[in-house]
Amino acid sequence: MSKKVAEIIVDTLASAGVKHCYGIVGDTLNLIAHHINESDIEWVHVRHEEAGAFAAEAEAMLTGNLTAVAGSCGPGSLHFINGLVDANRNRAPVILIATQVASDELGFNFPQEVDFKAIYGSCSVFCDMIITPEQARRKTVIACQTAIAKGGVAVLIVPVDIAHADTSDNVPYSVHTNVPIVRPSDADLDRVAEILNSGDKIAIYGGSGCRGAHAEILAVAERLKAPIAHTSRAKDALEYDNPYNVGMTGIIGGEAGYAAVSECETLLLLGADFAWRQFYPEKARIVQIDIAPDHLGRRHPVTLGLVGDIKSTMEALLPRLKPRTSTEFRDKLVGRHVHAVETHRSKAVPSNRGTIPPIYLTELINRYAASDALFCADDGTPTVWLYRHIDTNGQRRVFSSLLHGTMAAALPMSLGLQKCQPGRQVISMSGDGGLAMLFGELMTAVQEKLPIKVVVFDNGKLGFIDIEQKSEGMLPLYTGLQNPDFGKVAEAIGLWGRTVAKADELEEAVITWLNEPGPALLNVKVDTMTLVMPPKIEWEAAYGMA
Repeated sequence: MSKKVAEIIVDTLASAGVKHCYGIVGDTLNLIAHHINESDIEWVHVRHEEAGAFAAEAEAMLTGNLTAVAGSCGPGSLHFINGLVDANRNRAPVILIATQVASDELGFNFPQEVDFKAIYGSCSVFCDMIITPEQARRKTVIACQTAIAKGGVAVLIVPVDIAHADTSDNVPYSVHTNVPIVRPSDADLDRVAEILNSGDKIAIYGGSGCRGAHAEILAVAERLKAPIAHTSRAKDALEYDNPYNVGMTGIIGGEAGYAAVSECETLLLLGADFAWRQFYPEKARIVQIDIAPDHLGRRHPVTLGLVGDIKSTMEALLPRLKPRTSTEFRDKLVGRHVHAVETHRSKAVPSNRGTIPPIYLTELINRYAASDALFCADDGTPTVWLYRHIDTNGQRRVFSSLLHGTMAAALPMSLGLQKCQPGRQVISMSGDGGLAMLFGELMTAVQEKLPIKVVVFDNGKLGFIDIEQKSEGMLPLYTGLQNPDFGKVAEAIGLWGRTVAKADELEEAVITWLNEPGPALLNVKVDTMTLVMPPKIEWEAAYGMA
């Protein structure tokens, strides 16, 4: 039976589990868009392709399902790149259908011709072009399967003449997405147990690879009487219902998490690829377990590095561990963390001038947000307030651009989360600089009827850059922002909008904003001089942190 290549591509995407495709139609994409319209895949019309990539990334990260973006030739498909770099760093299964000029024009510098393989090859797990119509299903299948299996971005390049071509579709290539159990051998687990059973002052440091292994990690921590520190990306995986939690380390971490990792004598490093070497212990024996072999020992030398998923590896390791009795090291650090949290909360109050500290705003959001809310934060100070002051409980999830560190991710990520979770509260904690970059996506929220809740931390500057420059002994330069009244602009676009500058008006405004049935934006004039203090002040810790 003969089919258009465009139809075969869309059929394969649907069979691979794609629910939404984000993008902007036009030109070389039109026939594929037509077939998407006739399929079970829903098209989401964004105002900028970069936003579509962030939205698809967030959906893929939350659901674990393959999510699609699609673009026209040249600048259309090129615009996705920043969001797709972020998605690839976060191992989010996203596929880009990058349509291309006609095959017989490739290589002749034709208008809107872009070498997508050269550009996307370094930020994807798959990047290839359908050369002939007969390759359509086979190559689409392998693109989908690679994105899902490896966790990352697949780029499928489709010349317009190939998309319009007819071909037989008789060979039943299909996507297979079963997830294996991966754990070290019994002999290697015995080696891990020997190190841990003979160690003192044992600490656990968990990363995003710990998702889904909460109970197993807590069981190991109880057996070892070990405190559990976590990376920022593991906050919503390990923080909740955890009596051994000592918080984060790193630039935006706390003293207890920093001390747990730096002062331990034996460190069990689980699913973590934390980049800043100065936060690792200098002399401790380190056992690292990660599903990605290339993560082992690449940040800091380790005593033993093993490949395995954390859940099944901890299940197999637990019977090999000897129960410990002394809780002195753990109890000291847990108490220190509890005290630090209480201290932070005591400071989350209006200033004595009646102005609004950003941590006071964040604490109010934390108090009144839904118990299963999804939070996104822009890179910079909103990310700090999210990870320090929003509580997770096993239902809430938090998202930001921690590995790529790009501005402007919060708003478009919230669109993707709301699209795939229509019944949940989705909150974008946006910086004034980040919001302005992709401001047009507020129109997407209105057009797509997505009831996201956007809060703007309006401090009139690039706040984190301002702090960076001061920490380097410089006067702040080029960080000031002349902002409009974002509340009034939101109203003009079609959202509920309001601007608040006085602390005594804030609590009522937050409650009203969160209870609006449609998309809503609360613009808050926050204090401009709030500092972000690391757990230990060192020049090396800040240098190179964008």
